[in-house]
Amino acid sequence: MSVSFCGLQLAHPVINGSGTFDAIAASEAFGDGLLEDFPFAAYVSKTITLEPRAGNPPPRIWEVPAGMINSIGLPNKGLEHYLEVDLAALAGMTTRGHAPGGELRDVPIFTNVMGSDVGELRALVKACDGRSEIAAIELNVSCPNVHTGLDIGADPEQLRAVLGELRGATAKPLVVKLTPNAADVPACALAAEQGGADAVSLINTLRAMALAPAANGAGSRAWLGGTTGGLSGPAVRAVALAQVAAVAERVQIPVVGMGGVQSGTHARELLDVGASLVAVGTESFRDPGAGRRIARELHAQHMVV
Repeated sequence: MSVSFCGLQLAHPVINGSGTFDAIAASEAFGDGLLEDFPFAAYVSKTITLEPRAGNPPPRIWEVPAGMINSIGLPNKGLEHYLEVDLAALAGMTTRGHAPGGELRDVPIFTNVMGSDVGELRALVKACDGRSEIAAIELNVSCPNVHTGLDIGADPEQLRAVLGELRGATAKPLVVKLTPNAADVPACALAAEQGGADAVSLINTLRAMALAPAANGAGSRAWLGGTTGGLSGPAVRAVALAQVAAVAERVQIPVVGMGGVQSGTHARELLDVGASLVAVGTESFRDPGAGRRIARELHAQHMVV
């Protein structure tokens, strides 16, 4: 089950999707049990921006029959707080645990960052490059709640140029989180590879909208405070399989596949179509231990094979 990813040796191929598992909050809620059996082989932080962000106005979540729509809007306390406070806490809780086979392992930290322009991205990448606790950097160019992120990730030429500007700012692996809301996702993946990305991850959420009845029977209105949001969960699994397969055929760099993963079988399917790692997202909201369970189910399948 051990897997090599961008020069890093991971105990198994299951990680978390950025923003879907708050390890610090989970540690406060579940205590040492989380640390002794950490759910993921690598931990991906929520998106960090240069300055603090409040996120979108509430309401932010809408449940759908096969998943949810979120309009969170990347709230975070900014780069300085992350480096000075959160990173130390994360490093402390990801240095012990067991893989599905029982062996002890460390959990590398991947820091997810997003900027509104190349200058902000370069500052974020350079700051992360200087911290030994950070094993890899994931560039969020795909969040459907932030207009600038969608523009960068959906335009292959712009994405290639941005990666070319950032590649020299770090020696750490650069993972580009692609948007599914693009005309040609494999072309964007290829542009990221040509710009110097070490890996790509997909899919992020699909742009979606929820309506609620207006007062006095005056028709429907947008429910989410951000008007639209991102659809995730089982509803996007078939889309994820198709896009991961298409991207894996187009690029030579590793692919992190995600989208509606609820079981070891779902993880296996993404690996079968070309993913090197599988990320668990929405399922962790329902079951905080989902990553651990899915890794063990995948391990059991591997032992049978």
